[in-house]
Formats: sequence, structure tokens, C-alpha cells
Amino acid sequence: MAPSLTRRLIALGSSDPERAERFLGAPELAGIDEDILLEGLSVAPDPDGAITALVRLLSRDPGLRDVVEAGLPRSEPLFRLLGASEALADFLIRRPEHLDVFDQTPSAEPLGAEPAMLRASLLRAVGADPAARHPVAARTGSEAYEALRVRYRRHLCELAIRDLGAASPLDFLPTAAAELADLASAALEAGLAVARAEASAAFGAEAVNAVVLSVIGMGKCGARELNYISDVDVVYVVDGDGGAADDTEAVRIGTVLATGLTRAVSGTAREPALWQVDANLRPEGKDGPLVRTLDSHLAYYDRWAQSWEFQALLKARWIAGDGELGRRYEASVAPLVWASAGREGFVESVQAMRRRVTEHIPAAEADRQIKLGVGGLRDVEFTVQLLQLVHGRTDETLRVRDTTSAIAALAAGGYIGRNAAAEFDVSYRRLRLLEHRIQLSHLRRTHLMPVKEDALRALARAVQGVMDSSKASPESLLESWHRTKRSVRELHQRIFYRPLLNSVANLSPEEATLSPEAAQGRLAALGYRDPKGAMRHIEALTAGVSRRAALQRQLLPVLLDWLAQGVDPDGGLLAFRRVSEALGTTHWYLGMLRDSAAAAERLCHILSNSRLMADLLEVSPESVAWLGHERDLVPVPLEAQWQEIQSKISRHEESTARMRLVRLIRRREILRVAIADSAGLLDQDSVGRALADADQAAVLGALRVAEDHAKASGPLLTRVLVVAMGRQGGREIGYGSDADVMYVHRALPDADPGAAQKQAKEIVTTLSGLLTQPLKPAVLAERVLQLDADLRPEGKSGPLVRSLESFAEYYRRWALVWEWQALLRARPMAGDEGLAADFMELVDSVRYPEELSQADIREIRRIKARVEAERLPRGADPSRHLKLGRGGLSDVEWLVQFLQLQHAARHPELRTTSTLGALDAAAGLGLIPDGEAALLADAWRLASRIRSANVIWTGRASDMLPASRRDLEAVARWCGYAPGQASALEERYLQLTRRTRHVFEERFYANGS
Repeated sequence: MAPSLTRRLIALGSSDPERAERFLGAPELAGIDEDILLEGLSVAPDPDGAITALVRLLSRDPGLRDVVEAGLPRSEPLFRLLGASEALADFLIRRPEHLDVFDQTPSAEPLGAEPAMLRASLLRAVGADPAARHPVAARTGSEAYEALRVRYRRHLCELAIRDLGAASPLDFLPTAAAELADLASAALEAGLAVARAEASAAFGAEAVNAVVLSVIGMGKCGARELNYISDVDVVYVVDGDGGAADDTEAVRIGTVLATGLTRAVSGTAREPALWQVDANLRPEGKDGPLVRTLDSHLAYYDRWAQSWEFQALLKARWIAGDGELGRRYEASVAPLVWASAGREGFVESVQAMRRRVTEHIPAAEADRQIKLGVGGLRDVEFTVQLLQLVHGRTDETLRVRDTTSAIAALAAGGYIGRNAAAEFDVSYRRLRLLEHRIQLSHLRRTHLMPVKEDALRALARAVQGVMDSSKASPESLLESWHRTKRSVRELHQRIFYRPLLNSVANLSPEEATLSPEAAQGRLAALGYRDPKGAMRHIEALTAGVSRRAALQRQLLPVLLDWLAQGVDPDGGLLAFRRVSEALGTTHWYLGMLRDSAAAAERLCHILSNSRLMADLLEVSPESVAWLGHERDLVPVPLEAQWQEIQSKISRHEESTARMRLVRLIRRREILRVAIADSAGLLDQDSVGRALADADQAAVLGALRVAEDHAKASGPLLTRVLVVAMGRQGGREIGYGSDADVMYVHRALPDADPGAAQKQAKEIVTTLSGLLTQPLKPAVLAERVLQLDADLRPEGKSGPLVRSLESFAEYYRRWALVWEWQALLRARPMAGDEGLAADFMELVDSVRYPEELSQADIREIRRIKARVEAERLPRGADPSRHLKLGRGGLSDVEWLVQFLQLQHAARHPELRTTSTLGALDAAAGLGLIPDGEAALLADAWRLASRIRSANVIWTGRASDMLPASRRDLEAVARWCGYAPGQASALEERYLQLTRRTRHVFEERFYANGS
């Protein structure tokens, strides 16, 4: 029994067989054999779209029945085009006089149209003479625009028919892309002819004829690898013809010609616009003049151009207008292109090129992108163009414009391996073919893979060659696409980095081997500042026959790529070498590199962006194991650290040995917190608390050792308490924070007060020394914890440690308002719990006064002004000083503490040592508007984050927003900004602190309430 029509339509790929059946029964198809129609639909990528368009075409021109009734292969071009491009079907419905386009005989191995033929055809469409040096159209206005666009689309139909009928669309792709560029060039030539005719009406034919305009194609049009629909990037060059027009007049008329040309191809007319003409790659971009003389172009490139502008010129080619001027332009800019790799800023420009691979991709589109994203077309283009720029300085064979030719040239020159080049070329063609077929459907500028199943099925059929009899399906299409993306990403690393390894390790005769100079140039282009040193590290990592060397030869292309994405690739590579040498053949390390891409990438990110963490990992390489397990990056609670410290120091008697264990634990925990912070596992508040816990555990350990040391000379006479002050008291510290402290003691019963005071001083002096003095063996890469007791009563002039009674007497009789303020952040850190409770009871009675007098308020303001005037380092820019500068940490903290002193006695919510906690409470009480509180918190957090970032990046503390672009870039990345956004951080900080200072002045200097 023969299958039903519905089943046959479903088998052909129809997604709506009922609708297709209705169209098959349309009067326009009456009398046409059903089998012939179904046979035709069998070659249509979208049979539903094809049958709909066919019925509409027959209603416009019944003569098309002859083509349909002739069956395959005569009707094959018709069904393939109608099923692949709704937009071109609509064009033929609008313009049925062009249905003779289907009279051409299809070829499985088509050829491209000659550029001269396309140019002549488009010029004749507007009534211009192709043989004239400066063709002038006989038609103008909408009539000319319509004629130009109709002729363009006729040729586009011819190309699409050949493209869709190719046995191997991948082989034909470069030819199709070149013809699309030639067709666009011809359209611009015809548009210029129309513009000349229109300008002659305003300026006179003689004046217009005296102006020479050349159109330079950029991007894909310049490279002759254009899409079916794409903006056409251009640059305009103008000249007076033999001096008949001066430069000013030539630019004025040239601008009119360029504007008229654009109007001809993309302005309003009965026939829709072709595409947008984009001149934004011209000097100064949108802000620059549309048209310049050649001398003006060269003057700009000589004085003002940025590196990316020279790289954009890699594709520059004369495409329309005066050929002699266009060729002069090409010859003039070519040396600039190939010298760009040696220019200042080239590395930054390369990094910007790289960021464009993934930036600005909406989250909803990330998984559908063919052009952008990892494994997309831009990944291929970035790799190829960068290799051309690096090696084309000395090898002229690489100076080609289109991507497929460039890949072939790089392989022929030995810069990439032959096999890798072949794979890269095929992957690139596959991605471009997908892009072409998707755009051909509606002639819309898109780079997104369809979502709907019927669209995916039509695309899967459209990319097949005419000889391919395999069953196309959405699943097979997506699988092939994802495989291609993975291949592109892996090939990028193989192509770029594998030859570097081969140049030092002689890996394989089939792989490319670079000269030392070429290898170093390649590394320098990616940001390695010492390429010779980098090559030495690569050689050391890959030399020999050990398992480690073999694995690193396999992994280094990927690792070098990840390191190059950091701010300091050289430091990262050196640190990686040292870590690898320290861990040797440790099985877990090699296994982690091999099996955990996330851990290996995180390691490279850390080593190339943080000197502090790189130094710490070099001296404690076993901590690398944490990278493979996020559970190991959870901060260890204070109680657990203290328990570990007590256990370890109990096994040793000598103070130095005991303190080394304490300080090693602190160093370990700081590293743990930093790695977790870099991985985004901790928020800023959690980082502050975890670092404060590490410091507190160390102080607890040091106090225990100091007290045991005192016991060796006799019985303990007193109990000592270490009180944290400042940011340490608020548990809001950063990586570079010292510990502000005060020392309190209470003599034991029956102990002599004088002897107890003396012993207490010995204990705290020993404690401070234990945390800072050099040890043998040394605690390498340690951030030494300095204890600063300057906030004690009477400051440096007062005794280092006081008894509880002495504190009480001092605070009762002599305490100044700044000392009340300092106590707002007092918190017990280590020592006797009973003493801590009693001391905090005393402190609460002082730091939360019932009221502030006007004299107290004036004194607080006076001290703040004095701090600003005297403590800011000489020569420091107040707008960039994180602590004491305008709107910095000091402004926020003084304002919050001012509110606490005024109101905490009546509002217990304000009784906290945390700046942000108190600020939040103040807003909740209505003491400060929510918006202002949020602003102050943002400024305080950002300044604190930058302060920590300075330490993370350099390993040294700094209270300045970096002025160096490189340092600022590293700090910006730590603060969560994308690569290349250092200026955004700078602008954000300066804006926030400027507004914060305004709020501070309004609130801090308001009338006393």
C-alpha cells in the first residue's frame, strides 16, 4: 500500500504537513504531477517554505510551470533556492521578470563570477559606462537606487543557486565569500556613479569630475570573505584630480559623494536597502571627518593612531572608486600594518582583540553564538590575524587578507603544523557555512544558531552538498557544531603554543618548529615581557623523558594560554615552574593538572595575577591540592585553628620552634583565604572575618608561648589580655593589615603589683617579638603580623601595658574624646576571659557616653582636620589615597564613629565594632538616609578591596590607588572588573569618593546633633 501524502511530506522534512497539503492543492499547481512536485521538494532544505513560495511565484508568473514540470535536475535550482531563502523568494515574487535566473544549468563544482563582470553589470543598471575612469550614472534618485538594488539581488540569486547546488559547499565557501565581497564592491561602484550624477547638479559636472574618491574596503569586504548579509566596512580617501580642486574643496565634494553612495545602497526606496555602509573604522571613528585626503590619513596614522587601528588595516583593500588612488593608499598603509607588532601598546591591543572573542554576549545568546564566544569564528580570526601580525613583520608570504589563505600561508611557512592547519581551515569553513546558510534564509544579520526544531532541520539540509545522501537531522547538526567549537578552541592552543614547545623540545617532525626569534615574538605578542626567559622556563618544564615532562609537554599549550590571560604571564610561568619542580612527580599534582581543567586554570590565574599567592604557593606547594576541591578552601574556624596550635606547640619546648609552627599555620590560612577569595567563594565581609581569625589564632599562640617563657623564670604573677583595636577589632581587615592592640593585665592574688607589672611588660614584649622576629628555618613569604599598641592611653608616651585598675583610673580622670572614639572598636583578642569581661564592662562605660558636649564635638572635628593635614604623605594625591584621602576609609569611619559616640548610649543597635554594621544600624534608626548609607558602604568596601588588591598583586601594602596602568589593571581584576577595564575602576573610585566626601562634610560638620 502506497504511503499517504501526509507521510510522504513528513518524510521529506515538512513540519506542517497539513498546511503543505493545502498548498499542494492550490489552483496554481493544478495539473502538475504530484510525484514531480514531491521530488522537487525532496531537495528543498525547507519543503514547507518552498511549496508556499512556489505557489506565490506561479500566481505572479504561470510560465514557471515549465520549469517545475520538467522535474529534476531542471527544477533543482528552483526548489533549492525557495527552500533555503525566504528573502530571495520574496524578491522574485516582487520581481518576477527575474525568474529566468532559474534557466542556468547547475554545476556540482561551480565557479565564481568575474569581479569585472559584476562591476560592469551594476554600473549598466544605473546607466553608467563601465569603461569610464569615473563612471557617472544616467539615472538618479529612487529610480537609480531601485535599479541598483534589483540588479544586485539578481546576482545574489545567481550566486545562491550555485552555492546551494555545490557538491561540496565547504570547498565553494571561499569562492562564494569572495563573490559576495565583489558584488558589494560593484554595488558601491554603482552607488558612487549615482552620487556623482547627483552631486553634479549641485556643484557642476566639472567640479565633481575634478575630485577623485577611492573607497577602501575593510574587514570582511576588504578581505574578500563577506557574508550574505553584513555591514560593509569602508574608509574614504579623496584627492583633487591633478590639482584641479584644492584639498578643502575635494573633501567637501568627496563627503557629498560618500553620503550619496551610502544613500544609493541603504537609503529609503521602493526596493529595500542592501546593507549598511559602516565608515566607523576611519581615523577618529565617528568623531572624525567622513572623507580625508591620503596625506591626512597618513598624518593621523603617524601621530595619533592606536595599535588596533593598524591591525584593522590588515584587511584594507581598494574596492571602488579611483583605482590609482586606492592602490597608493594600500601601498602607504601596508608598512604600518606589518610594523604594528613592534609598536608600544601592541600587547594591550592584542588582549583587547582577545576580549572581543567573548565580550558583549547576552547570557541568553551565549550557547547559540556562531561568531562570538569560545570556539567561534572570532576565535579563529584572532589566532590567524595575531600570527600574521607577529610573523608577517619578516615574512612577506604571510601578508594576505583572507583567513583561509592566511592559514595556508602560515602552514607553508612552518608557523603552524600541517595537520593542525588543515583541521583549523575545515573548522573555520564549517562555521562560516553555518553563518552563510542562517543569514541566507531571511537576509538578516545574525550569528545565532536557530532554536526551533524545524529551523534546525532546514539548516541541517541546507549545509549538505548535493551529493550527500546522509539523513540530516537537528541532532546531527548540533553535534557537529559543538564538535567544531571544541576543535577550534583546542586548535587555538595547539597552533599558537605547540610550536613554541617544539622549538625547544623537538616534539614531532610533523609539528611546526619556530626559530628562537619567531618563538619569542609570538610570546611577546601575548604579553610575555621577557620572552627569552619564558622560553627557558618552557624548556626546563618540558625537557627530559620523565612522566612529569611528558605530561607538561601535553598540557603546556593550554597552560601558557591561561597564563597569558593574566596581568603578569612571566611571573606566572616562573612560579608554575617552581611549583612543578617542588612537587616533582607527586601523583596528585600531575593527576590534578591532567584531570581537573578547572583547578589547572585556577592555578594559572592565581600565579599570573597575584605575586602574594604565587610566592606563598612556591613555598607551600602542597596547598595547590586545595584547587581541586572547593571544600578545602572553606576557612578554618578560629576554634579549630586554636586547637591545632595548642596540639602542635605542646610537642615542643623551645619557643622558636613553637612559634614557627604558629606562624606557618597563619601563613597557610592566609593563603587559603586568598585562594577562596580569588575563586569567588567568599564575600568581602567573610574575607575580613577569616583573616582576623587567622591573626587572632596566631596571637593566642604567641601569648601562650610568651606566658610559658615567663614561667620558665618563675611563677606567673599576672594575667594578660590582648585587646584588638581598629579594623582588627571590627574583624574587617585586609591582606595588608597590621593589628592595632592594647595590653591589659591583672595581678594574681597575693602577687606584688610592681613585679606583676614588670612581668606583664615582659610577656607582651616577648609576644610581639615572637610574631615578628626572624626564625630559623625562616617562614618564607610570610606576611609578618605587626602589633601596634599606639592607641593605648597616652599613646607612645604611656606604658606599654597597664593594669585594669590603671585603665579605669585613666579613663575616669584623663581620657580624651579621641580615646573614647578609639575604644568603639575594642574587642578581646587573646588572654584571660574573666579579665576580658571586666575590661569590656569598663570600656562600654567610656565609649558610649550619655552625651557629647559641643566642646567634644569641636575636638573631634579638630582632630579629624589635623589628621588630614598632617598624616597624608607628602606628595600624595588626596583623591587617590585610600585611607586618608577625599572620601576614603577615614572619612567613612570617622562619620560612623561620630554617630556612635552621639547615639549609642540610647540605641544599643549601634554598639558594634563593625563599621558597616554600625552604618547599617544608623540607617535603620534614621540617623542617616538609606541612600547616603549605601553610598558610604560602597565607597568603604571599594577602598578596602583596592587596599587588599594592592597586597595581592604586589605582595606589599599600599594605601594608594595605583597610577601605573599595569598595576591598576591587576587591582581592577581583583576587584571584579573585566580585563581591560582598569579605567572603569579608576572612574568608579574617584566618583564614589567624591560623592562620599560630600556626604561626609554635610553630616560630620553639621550642627552638633
